[in-house]
Amino acid sequence: MTLPWLTLAGIGEDGTLAPGAAEALGQADIVYGGARHLDLAGDILAEKRLWPSPFGTVFQELAHLNDRRVAILATGDPMWFGIGSSLLKHFEPGEMTVLPSLSAFQLAAARMGWAIQDTECLSVHGRPVDLLRAALYPGARLLVLTGSAETPRQVADLLADEGYGSSAMSVLEHLGGHKERIVHGTAETWSETVAGFHTLALDVVADPGTRFRSLVPGLADDAFRHDGKMTKQDIRAVTLAELKPHPGALLWDIGAGCGSVSIEWLRAARRARAVGLEPHAERRRMAAENAAALGVPHLELKDATAPEGLAGLPVPDAIFIGGGLTAPGIVDACLAALEPGGRLVANAVTLESEAVLLSTYRTFGGTLKKLSVHRASAVGGLTGWRPQMPVTQWSFTKS
Repeated sequence: MTLPWLTLAGIGEDGTLAPGAAEALGQADIVYGGARHLDLAGDILAEKRLWPSPFGTVFQELAHLNDRRVAILATGDPMWFGIGSSLLKHFEPGEMTVLPSLSAFQLAAARMGWAIQDTECLSVHGRPVDLLRAALYPGARLLVLTGSAETPRQVADLLADEGYGSSAMSVLEHLGGHKERIVHGTAETWSETVAGFHTLALDVVADPGTRFRSLVPGLADDAFRHDGKMTKQDIRAVTLAELKPHPGALLWDIGAGCGSVSIEWLRAARRARAVGLEPHAERRRMAAENAAALGVPHLELKDATAPEGLAGLPVPDAIFIGGGLTAPGIVDACLAALEPGGRLVANAVTLESEAVLLSTYRTFGGTLKKLSVHRASAVGGLTGWRPQMPVTQWSFTKS
């Protein structure tokens, strides 16, 4: 069999190679891997190279080796939170052969007796543990790739902070190897010392009175730290419905404020991305804190205003204008940035901004509506309705 010049091969903790990997290593001129991988693989005739430091330089190294046979050793399935996804950002799929071994998720699920299709598989290796906050709900089962021996303690603190201190935690060390060990405990009492190389299993249990936060847009306003300038709960839910988040989609949030719309966008769909433009430093700080607290610390915030701040941003799938509608050229710049199928939603609370939306609606079509919410509250000894400020909303999908 003739292989492409680059082979990515999985290897288990016991040194078992993925099917076909032994042949690939035998034909390789150079083999990359961590010290552990190279030791586990045993005798290799090819030149062995450890990962360089900084790691990011390896892609340039590899690019100069495309006239030779190169193999890369990685733990388990390298396409599941592994190096495979990074390689595909630099090389075409046709340049690579991927030979997966059993993943840590598969082995952990087998040890725990959990069906993978009913389990969330996540990674906080090289990522903030705050990402787990968006994955928590009563009864959730999570398998988590971790970064170090300290990660379980950090996760235990996070679970207790979120009201899930009763959750069961299991650390599965060195899965598939002769040093395999499983350590059990609960988040509120966790004090175990564990190996750095492990997978974490979480069986999530809510403490009495825990306030569950749904991924469906429309979080209560008090879920966010804000200064009053924010898209309120009911309007936010309608706004997100018009923006239509989907996995991997990118949102431009113009006038991000405390980040409520972009945060809900990120929570609503896997791999979603968001860039928030907000010129006020205190609001950017609040937005960053809110994003971490609600499980989406990857919200990107920029000290910028539109339309000038839009230059150089990646092409969006949706745009929300929550502020600055009266800035000259902002709507035209946003429409020009969208590709066919892209969505634009703009909210206005002032007459001046509403006039912009009316003119835009007459020119481009779309949907123009006024949203009004009343909430019941005490009126003396009785109950009455108190209106919130009405919002005019224009939504448009580019054809």
